[in-house]
Amino acid sequence: MISVDEATARIVAAFAPTAAERIALRQGAGRVLAEDVRARMNQPPDPVSSMDGYAVRAADAAAPGAALRVVGAAPAGHPYGKMLNAGESVRIFTGGVVPQGADSIVIQEDAQRDGDTVSFTVAAIPHRHIRDAGLDFKQGDVLAAAGQRLTARDLALIAAGDNAQIAVRRRPKVAIAATGDELSPPASPRKPGGIVASSGFALCAMIEGWGGDPIDLGILPDTTEAVASIADKAAGADLILTIGGASVGEHDLVQKALGPRGFELDFWKIAMRPGKPLIFGKLGATPLLGLPGNPVSTLVCAQLFLKPALAAMLGTRDDTALVRARTATPLKENDGRQDYIRAELSWRDGDRWAQAFGVQDSSMMSVLAKADALIVRAPRAPAVAAGAAVSVLLLD
Repeated sequence: MISVDEATARIVAAFAPTAAERIALRQGAGRVLAEDVRARMNQPPDPVSSMDGYAVRAADAAAPGAALRVVGAAPAGHPYGKMLNAGESVRIFTGGVVPQGADSIVIQEDAQRDGDTVSFTVAAIPHRHIRDAGLDFKQGDVLAAAGQRLTARDLALIAAGDNAQIAVRRRPKVAIAATGDELSPPASPRKPGGIVASSGFALCAMIEGWGGDPIDLGILPDTTEAVASIADKAAGADLILTIGGASVGEHDLVQKALGPRGFELDFWKIAMRPGKPLIFGKLGATPLLGLPGNPVSTLVCAQLFLKPALAAMLGTRDDTALVRARTATPLKENDGRQDYIRAELSWRDGDRWAQAFGVQDSSMMSVLAKADALIVRAPRAPAVAAGAAVSVLLLD
């Protein structure tokens, strides 16, 4: 058996970023940039007013009581377009371009208009209420960097920089095949002794949430021919996921069935709980990750190994990180496998507390669904008392 860290490193090393593709900005939410996006213009393009009022030369209204002639207006999108001369002012609105020659805005609450004349109750202050050209960003500035996953706010910033298209990483295609005679889809007739296949639904959601494109190959029976067909059905995928068939039993067929189709094993079995019987290798040129069949094991392994694999294909940094918490219950000494204990989190007295569930069976999806985190126990970790600090991996 190998360690979790070694398994992660070997899996990540098998992947390279996917090719770039150009898409419309409107389609960019959640996508990962393949190259920097730069501003194609200054924002704002010109000096603009931040208030409704009057654009003036500060020297013409240096003291309260000054009266100036109103020679025009500058609503947003309709610049005055002429030089402002001595003794003149322009009615301006928020977002309006400040006329050439003007260097101050007197807000309308401090102005009294009488026909074409306006007087002010305050002195004009140079540069008051003016947003300089390029205040937000300047032409050529990097608005979003390669490797960045785009949020709605990012899209607004990129659009403001006059970009209609962006270069993003192609979504990695992940083919998923569940194996097992005992499996059936939800709401379908079940064989005697059968169970409902559930892990694929979570895996598809995880893959989509992490930036990939899941391809569901369905449920395959426990025959050599059916499992071997994965080699054909997964053609074009960037990664193949199998669920089940990764152990040493008579009906665990992944290695046996795919070997003649070009499967080369990198490693098998990891010193962890749950998820020990995990396979990783290549089917031809395509990496294959064989997840264990127990639902909790499947999804914990996906969190630990599938997520960083997708990050490597998207050129992003895997953001999985451990945080500190206090254990609400004592934890016994660990054995030689790294343990991932399902737990609920709460906050008390300014500390994060992790309450481990009493039953940790790897078949119990109800426990994983309620969990907020996994308490991570290193191999041979000593027993700890309630209240001791532990490392936890946050879920969702």
